[in-house]
Amino acid sequence: MLGFQPYETFQLLLETGGIDRTNTLLIAACDAYARRGRAIPQETDQFLALVSRLFPTAAPSARVKAASALGRSESLSSELEDLVVTNIGDDLAEFLVNAPHLSEGTMLKVISSNDVPSAAALARRGDLTNVVLAKLFQLNSRKVYRALATNTTIAPRGPYLAALARSAQMDHQVAWSLAAREDFDTALLAPAFFDLGESDRIKVIKAFAMRATPEAPIKKTLEQLSVATDELTRALMKLFAENRRPEVTKLLHQITGLDEVRCGQISHDTSGAALFVVLRAFGCSAYDGLKVLIHATSHDDDRSSALATFSKLFEAVSVDATAYLMSAWRGEVNLLDLSKPEYRPFAETRRAAAAAQPQSEVVDRTIEALARIGIRRAS
Repeated sequence: MLGFQPYETFQLLLETGGIDRTNTLLIAACDAYARRGRAIPQETDQFLALVSRLFPTAAPSARVKAASALGRSESLSSELEDLVVTNIGDDLAEFLVNAPHLSEGTMLKVISSNDVPSAAALARRGDLTNVVLAKLFQLNSRKVYRALATNTTIAPRGPYLAALARSAQMDHQVAWSLAAREDFDTALLAPAFFDLGESDRIKVIKAFAMRATPEAPIKKTLEQLSVATDELTRALMKLFAENRRPEVTKLLHQITGLDEVRCGQISHDTSGAALFVVLRAFGCSAYDGLKVLIHATSHDDDRSSALATFSKLFEAVSVDATAYLMSAWRGEVNLLDLSKPEYRPFAETRRAAAAAQPQSEVVDRTIEALARIGIRRAS
């Protein structure tokens, strides 16, 4: 059966040997079965009958070693998977990640055991069924959600998208992982904006480029404030030039309605990303906004490329979109509204149209989409 001993020989050793022989036999049998490659059903049944009697009588260390060897097999039935999971000990997480195949029943059994490290290991697999995914998303565990956030085989849609977006608001590591994904709408990371690095903050802002957004609650506040854009930019330029950032914090608190802690984060953000959002929300053009950002951003490195990026963003991101982003900072909006068809990213809409229609119609559709979105270009 196992390539070097007939089944009857193993059966005789089992019946006549002691504990030491049982240990040796179990380890040898599991190693041989794993090396066998693909086994036929009859061989698997014979092997299962053998090791089901050996595992309970073997020493703990032998059970762990045998289970580790067996875990490398390509022909694990659900019963054999159960033997591995039960006996492998501390190597369980590694087995759950690297096993070529795991049955749904085994996965569900692991999840039901409430073993968080094992569930987090399962969450990294690429062959999770919808039933297993649903169970994993129900677990209230940061480790599990951090693993799910890095698993690019899980399409972030529907309730999974909502769960990941909510988790990102509470766990910066989830936010970092989602920001690194190409298939995740980074606009949904707006509440975690200040937990992200500079490049990821730019990603969030870019996700609002040429994109319609729902009505922002803070927009009414901004409209009611009698703030002249030119006076605002002059005041900010002077304060930043003199490095009076605490006074910038007070000024932003007065004109935005954001709490002082948030305004302090904006005034001390030397990348300029947070300040860009405020400037654009007040209707600043690229010309006026860049004059402020030049004084506000760090001068330790060459900032020309960053300023060039902001220059493009002043034209691509509308005043309404930045107001919506600020409302997201205050927790006033349901960001999942952005997944509705009318608020999807323009680039996504354009790709879908190009795939579905002849090229001659794509240009017309693009023009119509731009008109519908109503992007206000900076004057």
